[in-house]
Formats: sequence, structure tokens, C-alpha cells
Amino acid sequence: MSKVDLNKVLINFSPISKEREKIMPEAKEDIDILIATDCISEGQNLQDCDYLINYDIHWNPVRIVQRFGRIDRLGSKNSCIKLVNFWPSIELDEYIHLEGRVKQKMKMLDISATGEEDVISENPQKMKDLEYRRKQLKQLQDEVIDLEDVKGNVSLTDFTLDDFRMDLINLQHKYNDEIENTPLGIYAIVNNNNKSLDGEIKRGVIYCLKKIDGYKNESDKNPIYPYYMAYVREDGEIIYNYTNIKKILDIYKSLCAGNNKVLNDLVEEFNKETRNQKKKENG
Repeated sequence: MSKVDLNKVLINFSPISKEREKIMPEAKEDIDILIATDCISEGQNLQDCDYLINYDIHWNPVRIVQRFGRIDRLGSKNSCIKLVNFWPSIELDEYIHLEGRVKQKMKMLDISATGEEDVISENPQKMKDLEYRRKQLKQLQDEVIDLEDVKGNVSLTDFTLDDFRMDLINLQHKYNDEIENTPLGIYAIVNNNNKSLDGEIKRGVIYCLKKIDGYKNESDKNPIYPYYMAYVREDGEIIYNYTNIKKILDIYKSLCAGNNKVLNDLVEEFNKETRNQKKKENG
């Protein structure tokens, strides 16, 4: 199937999130069921869908969560989303051959990078990484996981941030000089022009702060440590904190997408209400 044909299929499968009325106004036929390979596990907005069956369990938990991330996205009109992993009756290790598959990929990487066919040694750190992945897969198999769940040492939250990391990398390549010269403590003001998200986006402030001192175990709780994000409503109530990083970034991206101009009227109003970003005096 060509890339053009695949795009048409995805648009007809998820017409609302893909804005089919603008791209293909003549199209009327919807696709209710889509069977796909791992080729659409990244970079697709398919939140019209409300039921995803992960039939082929990947050896890497990142891939599994990325697949789920196609439909578990901001802007979904569905009241309930179901994410299902299909596990065969045989044991997990026997099914995915985790250690062998990881070692083979690492060996291929060594050969391509150095030209030497160096068999992977029994490095304790590499064995620890394999055990970590095995625990993640076991957790996916045995429990119902919230993609925002950051409890314990096994966290899947950081895997859901890959789309944002790629956006950041692309921006760094494009605007590297401007980013390097950006001062600390900047702010921006936007309107919520996405009316479909009125129920999820409240008037308030999204903060991104950097912690310059703290505890070593903080990185286990926050996937973007030492940075922290919080979404605070205008009355001071915290809507989302650092345990909901993906949700905050989804909202942030929705507000900023396509906005590349300073809204002078809003900036003037903001400066007036905050006395040029200074705390108001009582009375």
C-alpha cells in the first residue's frame, strides 16, 4: 500500500481527529475496523477510535504504550477508551524471547557502529536493563495500567512522551540559535481557540519550573526531572501536577499549535492585572 493510500485509510478511519472535512470534503465512507502493523504506532492522531487490541506483543514496552497513545489522546470524543493486550497462553519469556531479541539488536548496533562482531558480554548493567524491561512487560500483562501511573519503580509514563521529545528535537534543529539565546523566566499568553476542548482547558497558568536542589529519588516520580510542570486554574486550584505530565503537555500543545504571533492585547491586559508580573499588594 502506498503512502497516499495509507493516509486516505487513516483519514476515513478517524475523520474527526484528521479533519477530513477540510482535507477530503468529498469523502463520505467511514472505516470502522482497522488492522495495521507497527507502522502506525507513532505520529498518528486516531482518537476517534475507542477500542484498541494489541495483538502482537512487542519485546519493548515502549512500542506497546506508543500504540495505545494513538487513541488515548487529548480531544477524544469517547466517554470510555479500552486498551487490550492479547497475551498468548504460553509464558511471557517464551513468547517474546526478550533476552535473545535484545542481544541480537545490540549486536547489530555494535557491528554497524564499530565494524566488529563483538558478542555481547554479560554486563551487569545490561542484564539489569533486561530485567527492568521484563518487569515492565509483566506489569502490563498482570495489571490494568493507567498511562499516567508513576507508582513504584516501574514507570510507563516516560514512554508516552516520545512524541513531545521528537517535536522538541526538531525545534532545536530549526531554531537552535534562538533557543540558546532565550532568557530564563519567559512567559507567553494564548487564547483557547480549540472549542472542542473547552471542557478540558480552564483559564489558568501552565508552569514549567526547574528544581536546582532536591532528593535523588525525585527522578523516580517525575519523568522530566529536574523540571516540573503544573497546570493551575486562575482561582489557585491545581488541575494537574507533575504526575500528569502527558496531560499537561497535550493541553500545552493544543493551545500553542499554529500560534506564532504575540497577542499584544492579551499581554497588555496581563501586565496590567499583574502589575508587570509583580505580586499584587493587599488592597
